[in-house]
Amino acid sequence: MAAKEKGRKRGCGCLIVIVLLLAALAAAGLWLWQRYEGFANAPMNGLQTGQTLLVERGDSLPVVVRKLRALGVNQGEGDQAEQLQWRALAKQLGAAGRLQVGEYSLEPGTSPRALLIAMRDGRVISHRFTIVEGWNMRDLRAALARATPLKQRAGQLDDSALMKEIGRAGQHPEGRFLPETYQYTGGDSDVDVLKRAADSMDKAVAAAWKARDKDSVLKSPAELLIMASIVEKETGIPAERSQIAGLFERRLKLGMKLETDPTVIYGIGPGYDGNIRKRDLQTDTPYNTYTRVGLPPTPIAMPGLAALKATANPAPGDALFFVASGDGSGRSLFAATYAQHQANVRLYLQRYRQNQTRGQPEEGKALLEESSADPNATQAPAAPPGATR
Repeated sequence: MAAKEKGRKRGCGCLIVIVLLLAALAAAGLWLWQRYEGFANAPMNGLQTGQTLLVERGDSLPVVVRKLRALGVNQGEGDQAEQLQWRALAKQLGAAGRLQVGEYSLEPGTSPRALLIAMRDGRVISHRFTIVEGWNMRDLRAALARATPLKQRAGQLDDSALMKEIGRAGQHPEGRFLPETYQYTGGDSDVDVLKRAADSMDKAVAAAWKARDKDSVLKSPAELLIMASIVEKETGIPAERSQIAGLFERRLKLGMKLETDPTVIYGIGPGYDGNIRKRDLQTDTPYNTYTRVGLPPTPIAMPGLAALKATANPAPGDALFFVASGDGSGRSLFAATYAQHQANVRLYLQRYRQNQTRGQPEEGKALLEESSADPNATQAPAAPPGATR
């Protein structure tokens, strides 16, 4: 009996120990869970307003955690414990191995859980870059160089290398990027944006070419793009685009020179100072449509969708000349004969003189006199492109 009683006491003591151990484990588990939940849901320490985290291609979770530490975030207890907590939370949320590349907001109050969900779902900060209708390649490069936080790569590449980089080796870059607004995120480069813009222009030109007037004098999508770039530079009035496109179509069909100032300006290049002089019109370049028949060898600017559509479907008519109205509206006066055109030029010059009676630069006076003597030779200063034809 004594032995049995002793055995029962021993068994009871073991049971108590087991219960105590289980209670201790439960308490420890609860404590660990509470700390884990606290880590997951509490705002991260050290965050400043406006801070962001950049996740780049190839970044693993440990790399991301190190980047957070470098930004001043210290969440967790020691490096190993913190890594374990981040890994456990990432696995719980289904974010392990699924962190998406991009730039993420780290505003004060952001928790590890919220950040991992954002990185899992790709809730990146979006930036915008706009290519403006009528920009040339110099304008585009200058704007890209100012864009932040866009990574800068294009500045290290000449035009030939740049076009090769975006998969268009041997293609001239002018006019090849569709004007519109492109969204990008941290980690994207200017070359990435240009690749998307070039793809968009390819699609836009293909669509315009497919929808073109079948009687068009233009022989290829490349010629349509060149003509559209001229139309884009000739007017900012939407209603005039198809009229000007039709006028240039008729000139090409008749074998007339286009005689369009924007091509001359493009041929002058960076040295253009805002005035076209008679000698500029007489100096032959591949882009001088006063000295050469037909289209220039490349586009002279980035045409927008409206210019592409207008060029593909030019307006019918008989006009062969146009000149700026000079009334401040930006509109043009169209003429079917040179006599009518001369009358329109005289009207433009009369309005120009009225607008320049005060403070006119001496150089402007000389150009005005030259225009008066030969109204088809040059445009007066400050007139919009296409002032005389």
